Amino acid sequence: MNKFFVATGAAGLLSLGIAGSLPAQAEKAVPIPPPARDVPARGGTQTAVFAGGCFWGMEAVFEQLKGVRSVTSGYAGGSAADANYEAVSSETTRHAEAVQIVYDPAVISYGTLLRVFFSVAHDPTQLNRQGPDSGPSYRSAIFPRDAQQRAVAAAYIAQLAKARSFAAPIVTRIESGNFYPAEGYHQDFFARNPAHPYIVHWDKPKVAAFRAAFAAIAK
Repeated sequence: MNKFFVATGAAGLLSLGIAGSLPAQAEKAVPIPPPARDVPARGGTQTAVFAGGCFWGMEAVFEQLKGVRSVTSGYAGGSAADANYEAVSSETTRHAEAVQIVYDPAVISYGTLLRVFFSVAHDPTQLNRQGPDSGPSYRSAIFPRDAQQRAVAAAYIAQLAKARSFAAPIVTRIESGNFYPAEGYHQDFFARNPAHPYIVHWDKPKVAAFRAAFAAIAK
């Protein structure tokens, strides 16, 4: 998330001239089909790692899904040495702000998580940015945990591109890298700070769009 939003309230947004860029209406999920192929269900919980802009909103969306056991905000794509907010915010690391999702494949599939990721959790056509935040740490990326996830993610990107599901090309990258949890104050930020200006203007509309489009799989 943009440092300005962490440190300022509504008055700060106005003084920085950012308020004019705030969305005027609620977001809407992009209607896209489910993946044509999926990761087979396996026993026990599984893990998915996605990057799509500020992890506050990504975390908030995926916490709404049935079958999701936990969502952790963090960093992926770089080294353990620079997996911290100050370093990642410098945009000199290979890290992206990301979320790690632990889910029950008997309740929700990896393909369904991908569908939510592309439809409403972020905009997969924005290169190295999301909304008010810019830089490679806000890139759209998938970090598969195994070969099956990688194959399903690649096939779904190709499926959506062929169907021209979005008005612009999908720029989501499939990458490799470990996931490192972010600092404690970033965890569950949406739930703990419902009146924060960034949450109100950018993330609450996203969560509302998810619940409107995916009511059947929402908690």
